[in-house]
Amino acid sequence: MTDAAESAAGARDQARASAAISARQQARHGGISLVRFLYADHGGIVRGKATHASGLEARMTSGIGHTVAMMAMNMLDHLQPVEGMGPVGEVRIVPDPQTFVPLPYAPGAAAMASDLVRPDGQPWEACARTFLKQAIAALAAEGYAMRAAFEPEFTLGQREPDPDGGPDRLVPADDSLCYSSTGFQRAHDFTMDLVQALEAQRLEVEHYYPELGHGQQEVVIRHAPALRAADNHLLYRETVRGVAFRRGVWASLAPKPVPDQAGNGTHLHGSLFELGPDGAPTGRNVFADSRDQYGLSDIGYHFIGGVLAHLPALTALTCGSVNSYRRLAPQTWSSAYTIYGMDNREAAVRIASVLRGDPASSVNLELKPSDSSANPYLALGAFIHAGLDGIRGKLDPGAAVNVDPATLSDAERARLGARRLPGSLEAALNALEADDLLMTALGPLRSRAYLAVKRSEVADFAAHDAAYECFHHFTKI
Repeated sequence: MTDAAESAAGARDQARASAAISARQQARHGGISLVRFLYADHGGIVRGKATHASGLEARMTSGIGHTVAMMAMNMLDHLQPVEGMGPVGEVRIVPDPQTFVPLPYAPGAAAMASDLVRPDGQPWEACARTFLKQAIAALAAEGYAMRAAFEPEFTLGQREPDPDGGPDRLVPADDSLCYSSTGFQRAHDFTMDLVQALEAQRLEVEHYYPELGHGQQEVVIRHAPALRAADNHLLYRETVRGVAFRRGVWASLAPKPVPDQAGNGTHLHGSLFELGPDGAPTGRNVFADSRDQYGLSDIGYHFIGGVLAHLPALTALTCGSVNSYRRLAPQTWSSAYTIYGMDNREAAVRIASVLRGDPASSVNLELKPSDSSANPYLALGAFIHAGLDGIRGKLDPGAAVNVDPATLSDAERARLGARRLPGSLEAALNALEADDLLMTALGPLRSRAYLAVKRSEVADFAAHDAAYECFHHFTKI
């Protein structure tokens, strides 16, 4: 290990120890009785266990025991037969004390994002948060760090019985127009509670607006270092639903909770920053180049090239549910083709226009085929691996497409390399299994479990109608 690496490791250990002390003090003096250790599973569900505050100090080191089988559980709580994830074996849910937050929507409770580790303290090969850490380390080895943000939409409404005797439905809270002042007014009380709850957890709110779908809301959180961005999205998902439940309403981040309304995306934004000799970001955005017509550097174009090359497989991880593919359709602003463009909201990768007065640091890429049914650690980690492959191989993404690809002929799309994204989760999983880079990055145990879990969901939902599918997604995501 180099002197710089040793220094960085020592700083991380010191920061963790300091954070653990702070977590204990906050729990002791903040009226906290239970602390939730949260993680995201292969079904896209946020799960966890809680420790009583009296045992928090010990549990931050030892973790809480957990069966290995839970990472073979799908979103319907159907356990899949995955070698290495049966009734024998334990892992530990070990929290990251730097993520400790009291939960404003659950008085007396706090939460931490957690890793799944082996009993001897070593990383477990199926831990999703560890997968993202490994992707971040791969970036660092090339001299880069990522800042990222998830940009989620969700539907606010009521869970009501189906008048025809089918599964319960999510009935939107309003039928207001996109960005309309009526939408602001109808959701105001809920939104103010949500914003205050997010701010209390150190999630910086940047924007809010009522979106296109009935009852659809968008509250945007500021970008952060990659691991923190994924942790933020975990907390965000919990907060949206927790605030809603406390107010006696429902909120769903599912991609398509209401079949005839606009779907909920969670666009993934990312920028790369140069690392200095000490391993810390220097502040120079390596995606930025003012000489380029779109303000993007060669490294940025190569990153896009990698994402587009792996996009059919990547979609299996960023759009991780059967329900996702109701949203991914042409001319719905969700993206349906493997193209990129400048502020093109029908492109899979959008080069976002820079902010006036901040042209260099604000250059970022937006991945549009992404939603909250995905495990955020797997989605962001795979996005990094795909883009990094493009940088290493200096992959050319081709020309930007600054028109709606659905308006082009088949021949024009073929000339531009605009391939249709997978039309189903099954097709995306097949692409993932055939993608050597992403399968290698995931590793044998994680990839085996993910494919088994997701293919079981494909089979289950294929045997039922849309009402069944939407019910199970809006009640769980």
